[in-house]
Amino acid sequence: MMTDPIADMLTRIRNANRNSTKTVQMPASKMRVGIAEVLQSEGFVAGYRVEPGKPCSTLIVNLKYGVDGEQVIRAIDRVSKPGCRVYKGVAELKPVLRGQGIRVMSTPKGVISDRKARELNVGGEVLAEVY
Repeated sequence: MMTDPIADMLTRIRNANRNSTKTVQMPASKMRVGIAEVLQSEGFVAGYRVEPGKPCSTLIVNLKYGVDGEQVIRAIDRVSKPGCRVYKGVAELKPVLRGQGIRVMSTPKGVISDRKARELNVGGEVLAEVY
C-alpha cells in the first residue's frame, strides 16, 4: 500500500533522471497530473500525457536533458509530508536558488508554482522543491 503518492511520483522521476531514462510511468491522479503540468510549464520536463486504462489511467512523463545529456532536474525534493504539512503564505515565498528553481504548491487556485502563486497573491501547501 502506498501512503504518499506524491513522494512516490517524485522518487520515480528522480530515479529515472539519474539513469538518464527518457520516460517514466506511474498511476495517474489529479494531483500528479497537476504536478506534471507545473514541471512542464516551468521547463523541467519535456512533456507528459495520460493514457486511459483499467483499473486506473497511466501518467507518462517525458524527461528533459541538455544538449550534451546533462540533467535539467538537479534535485527534486518532497517538502510537505503526510506527518508534517508545510504551509507558506505569499509573503514567505522567496525565490528558490535566486529564481533557478521552483516550489510546487497546492493552493485554492490549484497546483501551481511559487512564481504563479506570488503573481496571484495566494499561499498554500508546499508540495515539492525542484532545481
